[in-house]
Amino acid sequence: MPTTPEHDTTQPMRVCIVGASGKLGHYMIRHCLERGYEVVSVCRPESVAKLDEFADRIEIIPGRTDDRDVIARAVAGCDGVLTVLVPWGVHNYSTGTAQAVLDLAEPDARLVFSCGWHISRDGLDRYSWKLRYAVPIVSHLARWARFVDIDDQVRATRRIFDSDTRWTVVRGSDLEEGDSQGLPVWSRHVGDPILASNRTRRIDFALFMVAALTDDELVREAPAINGCATESARAHEHLVSAGGAE
Repeated sequence: MPTTPEHDTTQPMRVCIVGASGKLGHYMIRHCLERGYEVVSVCRPESVAKLDEFADRIEIIPGRTDDRDVIARAVAGCDGVLTVLVPWGVHNYSTGTAQAVLDLAEPDARLVFSCGWHISRDGLDRYSWKLRYAVPIVSHLARWARFVDIDDQVRATRRIFDSDTRWTVVRGSDLEEGDSQGLPVWSRHVGDPILASNRTRRIDFALFMVAALTDDELVREAPAINGCATESARAHEHLVSAGGAE
């Protein structure tokens, strides 16, 4: 298992958040600032105003997240990069974003990416019939409308899984709003009993992303997460270990 390089504790961790203007991005910014981290954020130019509440505390770099020049500027000198993989449009937006981060981040940086449960690293995930049927239908309709390309997120994560960087891919369950319940539980495969509730507070999804920056156990893992206060998490809490539920 790769080890975490020494971090100069006299200097605050510098974190880049790619795709910072959405709800998940906002929560990640707050969690990072609470930890005293320096934050650099990237968002599309038309979304910069959404970050006004943080404007005096973070560096904001406007630009498309798949623009390699924008990413190169944003990740320079960063100890960690948190990336929201959003498959906008039909032009490989997620794939371009992931590849730019993989190529241009500092060699020892921790790279943490977000996606949904539909992503599978090893093909051993066990999905409900609803998810098995819904994803292809939604994917086809969304691509037909040229709105999003869910397969683009699949391609993006395959590139991440093949990378020798210090990555983590966090696979989120269904999200809800609400106050934080604490750090979500995780397991390596969708279908494991601890994940059955399939529900996580969005603020806690962000919490898991930020916590992964300093968790060696998550290097080159693709944890599927579920809220720690859900029925299935409480019922199977005895299965939780430092390496996730089995």
